[in-house]
Amino acid sequence: MTQLDKDQINQSNFRNSAAEDIPSQPNRQTKRDIRVGLILTLLGYLIFLLGARPSIYGQGLDRSSVVGFVQIAVFLLGIGIISIGAYISIKSLWHGEPGTIMYQIGMRLVQTGFVIALFTGMADVFGLGSHPLPNPFFGPLQSIGVQIGEFFIGLGILMMFPFHRLVDFKPRRPSEVQSAGNNTNYE
Repeated sequence: MTQLDKDQINQSNFRNSAAEDIPSQPNRQTKRDIRVGLILTLLGYLIFLLGARPSIYGQGLDRSSVVGFVQIAVFLLGIGIISIGAYISIKSLWHGEPGTIMYQIGMRLVQTGFVIALFTGMADVFGLGSHPLPNPFFGPLQSIGVQIGEFFIGLGILMMFPFHRLVDFKPRRPSEVQSAGNNTNYE
């Protein structure tokens, strides 16, 4: 192996800068996916509010003093749409790169959180709650279960975010490190 081959191998192991590896401008598909994901998230939030507090949209929508089956179903639908919108937005931030293990775990936490919220919110409908099916009631235990599900969804969304794009963890060439002001010799 010649000296030229060794220099090429050594230089190929180092990256020049984060600007070369990551495009500064996202392509049109990425922008469209981010826009669609954010619109879905906002739509899901509005649907969630319609189920959780129908009086926000008008006095005529809040016809009952308790939270019934329709309200539970509507705000759980809103949570599901929020989760799908967040997934689409964050997936587009990866620019087609394969996700890390933290991304994969986060995606599964979002799905698990939605299942927890769905089954605790619909416990009476599924026959697991304290009130039988004709009159389901969204009680305090169901409320805590839905909040735990929402916590897992939020944690999963945070884990899916591409943090590696914020900080350059790649090693640099030794010549760049010295030119950056680190001229200390430890020999």
